Amino acid sequence: MSAATLLLATIAGCTTPETLQDPTVYDLVIRNGSIYDGSGDAPYPGDLAVEGDRIVAIGMVRGQGRKEIDAAGNAVAPGFINMLSWANRSLIEDGRGMSDIRQGVTLEVFGEGWTMGPINDAMREDLQSQIGESGTVGWTTLGEYLEFLERKGVSPNVASFVGATTVRIHELGERDVDPDAEQLGRMRALVRNAMEEGAMGVGSALIYAPGNYAETRELVALAEEAGRCGGMYISHMRSEADDIGSAIDEVITIAREGNLPAEIYHLKLAGKRNWGRLPEIVAQIEEARRSGVRLTTNMYLYTAGGTGLDAVIPPWVQDGGRDAMVERLKDPATRARVLKEMRATESDWENLLRAAGAEGILLVSSESPALKPLMGKTLAEIATMRGKGAEETAIDLVLEDGEIGAIYFMMSEDNVVRQASLPYMSFGSDAAAPAAEGEVLNSAAHPRTYGNFARLLGKYVREEKAVPLAQAIRGLTSLPASNLGLRQRGSLTVGNFADIVIFDPATIADHATYEQPHQYATGVTEVFINGVQVLSAGEHTGAKPGRVVRGPGWTGWPDGGACEG
Repeated sequence: MSAATLLLATIAGCTTPETLQDPTVYDLVIRNGSIYDGSGDAPYPGDLAVEGDRIVAIGMVRGQGRKEIDAAGNAVAPGFINMLSWANRSLIEDGRGMSDIRQGVTLEVFGEGWTMGPINDAMREDLQSQIGESGTVGWTTLGEYLEFLERKGVSPNVASFVGATTVRIHELGERDVDPDAEQLGRMRALVRNAMEEGAMGVGSALIYAPGNYAETRELVALAEEAGRCGGMYISHMRSEADDIGSAIDEVITIAREGNLPAEIYHLKLAGKRNWGRLPEIVAQIEEARRSGVRLTTNMYLYTAGGTGLDAVIPPWVQDGGRDAMVERLKDPATRARVLKEMRATESDWENLLRAAGAEGILLVSSESPALKPLMGKTLAEIATMRGKGAEETAIDLVLEDGEIGAIYFMMSEDNVVRQASLPYMSFGSDAAAPAAEGEVLNSAAHPRTYGNFARLLGKYVREEKAVPLAQAIRGLTSLPASNLGLRQRGSLTVGNFADIVIFDPATIADHATYEQPHQYATGVTEVFINGVQVLSAGEHTGAKPGRVVRGPGWTGWPDGGACEG
């Protein structure tokens, strides 16, 4: 290199004379980026070096990289953590995790109530029928499932809570019964085993049967086991609508009595009549935090949720599973009772039909060929076509196909903006991580599947200016890592695993819509996971370096893990 060329290169910031003189060679050097280390502090210009799977230098990096990336004009951040992922099955089908990788997600965290372990023989048979030819269910425990993913090869790292619903089904089936002392003891043992395998804690989903059948004392017992291993309790609460206050009280009670931190899944105020209650709910959460409860929240950044149409049916009807529900709904007297409860202005269960209204429930997926023409229509439109009320129409549709997927428009955009800025808020897609190709294009999806994280950084940071960029990155990285008790992940720190995202804050954007959901986000250019490049110039490299990320209770830690007794 000539003196003139060296001078120009130095001025451009690409290298320095010291760089050329230093004989150190790294696997990777990222130069000239704006480094957001995950702390929430202001960014600083600098370089970052990686050797193997670790970050080994940050600041002005001397020496050279076998691979060098000029990140001038871009943000360099820790890999993003998806606090509510349903990629537990999509990664079996396609380990690339495309929809999330292209947004900078490097860790998928599973566990909303139902998880891939522990399973018994009956559960394995049912799960195998769902997975089909995508994979063989050869595991029994949650830890074995996660290790199966790692051996199979996946791009993102994976972690999981153990599902309270799964533990309940393992011992009690799908019945609305309380465990006796012996059964509860076995349920606690299942949680303890999952924690020792590296689970993050216990996750519940309390609006859906059979998880809804668990009483608070049962959940406290399971949470206690997680707490003894340094884990946390995380919950899709019993209500996100009319009874949200009492639902939050239950989370706080479980945290206090279980002696562990807690998090609320996808915080929201569902139903227009509840939209004005956000200040009340925030005050309730913050009072609990001031009192010493480690209570945090996560969210997705859309005004619609997504779940099955059968969620509009009262949970008691589903006692014993789908076959039992079908038999009940065929009985005229039972059907009349169900209709009355669905139409009531008040209820002791989460009435999503009341929260969204028939005009706010969009049907998006069905396995029944006869119902395919109805997809893309609202429940109100279908009810008009059939000449029946919305409640009767919903029951009929569930009887015709128990797997209908629906999108529920229930939330306020103003509340989404305000929630995104809460300092204890992290983020989750509540979705799978598919590739927008092949048969997937003919399936339904919520736009959060492809856009949740880019939407935060593009719409709510850059456009709405609702959240400073450094704070948003903290909510995607070090905050959830700290809440989960992760070791050496979640921040750009020397010695940490090299999970790194490079993106352009000026262009990052989501493109998925409710009408056309299978559209990738743009603006993330490079992603490294455990030091391996998974995204290059916006395109997936095909690499699958993902690993199991384990919680504090894992017995494989050098110190033996955090489990007591």
